[in-house]
Amino acid sequence: MRQFDLFVILARMRTGSNFLEVNLNAVDGLTCYGEAFNPHFVGAPNRHELLETDLSAREGNPLGLLERMKVETEGLPGFRYFHDHDPRVFEPLLNDPRCAKIILSRNPIESYVSLKIAQTTGQWKLTDARRHKDSRIDFDAVGFARHLEEANGFSKRILKSLQRNGQTAFHLDYEDLQDVDVVNGLLRFLGMDTQLETLDKSLKKQNAKPISEKVRNFDEMDQILSDLDLFSLSKASAFEPRRGPAVRAYIAAAKTPLLFMPIKGGPEREVRDWMAQLDGGAQDDLLQHMTQRDLRSWMEARQTHRSFTVLSHPARRAHRVFCQRILSVEEGGFLKIRGKLQSHYGLHLPDGGLDQSYDIEWHRNAFSAFLRFLKSNLIGQTSVRVDPAWASQHQVLQGFGEFALPDRLIREDRLEIELRELLEGIGGTMVPMPPPIKDSPFALENIYDSSLETLVQSVYKRDYLHFGFGPWADQAA
Repeated sequence: MRQFDLFVILARMRTGSNFLEVNLNAVDGLTCYGEAFNPHFVGAPNRHELLETDLSAREGNPLGLLERMKVETEGLPGFRYFHDHDPRVFEPLLNDPRCAKIILSRNPIESYVSLKIAQTTGQWKLTDARRHKDSRIDFDAVGFARHLEEANGFSKRILKSLQRNGQTAFHLDYEDLQDVDVVNGLLRFLGMDTQLETLDKSLKKQNAKPISEKVRNFDEMDQILSDLDLFSLSKASAFEPRRGPAVRAYIAAAKTPLLFMPIKGGPEREVRDWMAQLDGGAQDDLLQHMTQRDLRSWMEARQTHRSFTVLSHPARRAHRVFCQRILSVEEGGFLKIRGKLQSHYGLHLPDGGLDQSYDIEWHRNAFSAFLRFLKSNLIGQTSVRVDPAWASQHQVLQGFGEFALPDRLIREDRLEIELRELLEGIGGTMVPMPPPIKDSPFALENIYDSSLETLVQSVYKRDYLHFGFGPWADQAA
């Protein structure tokens, strides 16, 4: 029994998919039906029917064409699927373990230039070199950025689906298509006994010149590309673990249709106290520890509900967590993590609790050591868990999005102003915010300087980038 019922070539235009299709169709037992799900034709340009399924019928039932391929094809059927083809077949294909996935890619600048030349000349295939249409194009930075974004987005969707389903794919680069041994490896992956001795060369490479001879403004392109982060080298590490929505930590007011979705490490205690006073009650009256079903019921019963979370400056948040969770030996302190930081991560603190010897300079050095630990911790280089109290706020908000995003993202320094505005929208009455809880034993402003700011920014690159934070000194001024 063969392993696959179907194969799909996941590619983009100008990656060599035509050449690959020709060589697969040269193998007995394989049939590649071209761009079977191109929204403008069925299989190939100017073709409007495939396996007795015309464009209209395919539009009405795209999965029906998939089934006809499996039933009516002698051997293993397949087709080429691009990022802009019928999206209704994408998930069924990727979720099906009996569909073999072939991922074909190419250097994005090469595929972009080839695409622009083809659009200019109207020549998408070449079988006779004498009919080659030559052209040079102008590099467009905006167009290339769009091309790159689409390519990366398509690749990420494929990768996520394969990861979720525990599947693998056969990867091919444009240059691999000229290697008969690699193509034969693909045939073995598809379960074929046949091996090719040579490749079909009926399709010719259309633009064999160096890229410098294909682009009129090559020097400008070269400069633009040198400024682009093509390999995401400046991207903050993605090793920080994903977080769920953490619904059980959400807090709803007793009567007012208001929901607080706390980011740990923020002014959670102050907001909870404020919400308790909002309806003239006590903290025990607040709705807490809800399941997702509980929260959906709460939302359905309050059609005008509003939700919010509070975004803190990374320096302020990190220092608050350091004082409340690491320095403190009282209830709420992370004593085991504190001990781990002291024994393995260069954090020097007095034995037991803090004493009179613990001065501002010691505090600054200890906080710096904590920040250096966080930098390693958030990229998975420590044995200590990434606690929600110091996880990046960007990652926490992404977790919220698995259930529902908050209506309003309030910055801590504008908390009272924006809560008043939020209440006005649902007919609530504002009550004063309790005073902020001071960090102990020393405030951030007592130790802050530019070197500390640089260290915080190195820890929370994504928070600074995505939320537009500047230096904490600018906010505190």
